[in-house]
Amino acid sequence: MTAPHGRALLHLAAALDRRAAHDAASFVESAQLAERGALDFVTLGDTFARPGLDALAVLSRVAPVTGRIGLVPTVTTTHTEPFHVQAAVATLDWVSRGRAGWQIEVSRTETEARLFGHRGPELPSPPGQVTSLPTVEALWQEAGEVADAAARLWDSREDGAELCDGATGRVIDRNKLHQVDFEGATFSVKGPSTVPRPPQGHPVRVVDATEGPARRTAARYADVALVRTAGPAQARTVRAELRDAAAAFGRDPDDLRVLAGLGVDLGDGERAAEPGHGGGGPRQTARGPLYRGGPVGLAELIAAWHRADAVDGFHLTPVEPRRDLERIVNATVALLQHRGLFRTFYPGSTLREHLGLARPANRYAVAGGA
Repeated sequence: MTAPHGRALLHLAAALDRRAAHDAASFVESAQLAERGALDFVTLGDTFARPGLDALAVLSRVAPVTGRIGLVPTVTTTHTEPFHVQAAVATLDWVSRGRAGWQIEVSRTETEARLFGHRGPELPSPPGQVTSLPTVEALWQEAGEVADAAARLWDSREDGAELCDGATGRVIDRNKLHQVDFEGATFSVKGPSTVPRPPQGHPVRVVDATEGPARRTAARYADVALVRTAGPAQARTVRAELRDAAAAFGRDPDDLRVLAGLGVDLGDGERAAEPGHGGGGPRQTARGPLYRGGPVGLAELIAAWHRADAVDGFHLTPVEPRRDLERIVNATVALLQHRGLFRTFYPGSTLREHLGLARPANRYAVAGGA
């Protein structure tokens, strides 16, 4: 779909992260609000060291009480078992009827490593203490290998492999099961998966590609790359680099969506953007770019970046979750819809459809079972 001026429609997503939330009700409320605004997806961050609820489990609770919005939890690839990760994400795709994504992240702290015991080429010494961690580059290489293994396992059961034929007693068409024997630098995985092929084929993979080491993994494996840049010119440069790198990996660069990550503080009422936040803003902070102003000014900023063809959309992180998300949906999104820059309804039912991404063909079926 395209906007009236001929450019592709915007993609908009929002983070649901909030401190000290220990029940699912607040996340359900926020996800339903974002769905009323027809946002592409919501994300929920997670780390091993963060106290609180498990992101994937929370969004599994959100899935039955939403109908269209994409659900993207952070699932870390460091210290976890790739087979279990892919099965959990595939299960979320089934529970949500094709709306699951997976934000791929790595664990790079000693605090988190101690929870599991060090994993890598060097062993802890003395026992129980970490003296050396893999480099960030090695962690993101492993994350890419996990993403690759997951896709192979999702394909290891063709569509329709499950028969459940009461007359013959057959439950599986073994001609549609395919062996996976994947060897990564730090792990090995064998298939087929225990979970049927997800409704989307491959749930949407999201990578924060702001830092250099993550950018290669994003270009090779991500469907959505998030970048935190303070201006449209820089964002356009990063987007071009990601698309070029995707093409170098043999991908169609049009299969990669690049969204600008932006913190949003909309305050308690309409106001002009503070200096450095409007016009060519937002302002760069220790946590990334931050827009501080009113919802109309935010709409102007988003529209300006869209006109500049800087990114494919925005991933917005409210500073005050309840207040800012409500103002984003009821004011900023409404204004963008009025201008014809953003959808007013979901034309499809899956996250891939929201993002304009095709359902991947099964590599084994295409290869004739090879």
